[in-house]
Amino acid sequence: MPPTPVSTVEAQEAPAIYYDKYPATVVAVNSVELRAQVSGFITGIFFKEGDVVQKGKALYEIDRRKYEAAVRQAEANILSAKANFIRAQKDMDRYQRLAEQDAIARQTLDNATATLEANRSQVAAGEASLLAARTDLDYSIIKAPFTGRIGISQVKLGAQVSPGTTLLNTISSENPIMVDFVVNETEIGRFANMRGKTINPADSTFRLQLPGGGIYKHTGRITTIDRGVDNQTGTIKVRIEFENPDDELKDGMSCVLNVLNDLSGQRLIIPYKAVTEQMGEFFVYVAKDSIALQRKVHLGPKLKDQIVILDGVQAGDKVITEGFQRLRDSGKIQLGAPPQQGGKP
Repeated sequence: MPPTPVSTVEAQEAPAIYYDKYPATVVAVNSVELRAQVSGFITGIFFKEGDVVQKGKALYEIDRRKYEAAVRQAEANILSAKANFIRAQKDMDRYQRLAEQDAIARQTLDNATATLEANRSQVAAGEASLLAARTDLDYSIIKAPFTGRIGISQVKLGAQVSPGTTLLNTISSENPIMVDFVVNETEIGRFANMRGKTINPADSTFRLQLPGGGIYKHTGRITTIDRGVDNQTGTIKVRIEFENPDDELKDGMSCVLNVLNDLSGQRLIIPYKAVTEQMGEFFVYVAKDSIALQRKVHLGPKLKDQIVILDGVQAGDKVITEGFQRLRDSGKIQLGAPPQQGGKP
């Protein structure tokens, strides 16, 4: 059988930078749904939708008149309770002196003591009622719990709201911002070693691919690995922090997190088309003089039309890239195209 014509490429080491890709979601550090804690009608909206609001800024006002009246009523009740308490205290002191002289019945003193304690309780109850009334009055102004960006209002002026049920708006912080993704439990050690690592601006460990396909310019660092593994999926959540000074990342955004593979560096690379698969194993043919030797290889990541070879081939080996489809192990080969049969007439 004549030798098989083949083409070869020399296996060589080259820089191989590649990333593992993980679906990820942008998550605000703080995100809160604003809901009313008292009922009433919206009488004031004090922000522009989409703006950054500072912590403590008044955002909404619920009709305060009923709650202001409740505070005044509670204050008046306390004054009345204190007046009754003072009178009961004076009666108690008077009966105490008379009792020391055996001038009154013991029951009269006991009744005065009970009245005094009842009035003391009334003062305490009045103070609690005043505190509750003041709390409701405070709740009639909804304030920003932290500095963040306010969303589109879900209610308009004059709308009626109910405590705990009516969604007014959502506020979320935006800088820094987090990116959550899940990894297999077998990778916990890999990411645990990265946690707390100081990241400089040129670091390429974590690269975030935005929905439009662009790469986010800021670098990230691992801040949290979740407390436990999901026993149904065998995965665990990892959280990475990114700076977000231009508000480019939005809470809830879907993206792809590229994590630099630990095997990146100088690696042996050959054309991917030289690899064949047989029964789940991978092979290449290497030219040795005029013979093709089949080598079993273990593959690394694919880099466009190239593939990283972890073992089975050495640098400098002549890897057959064309013509191997008709080869067998130790088959004879001929480099280049076969000779032409005969000449032109």
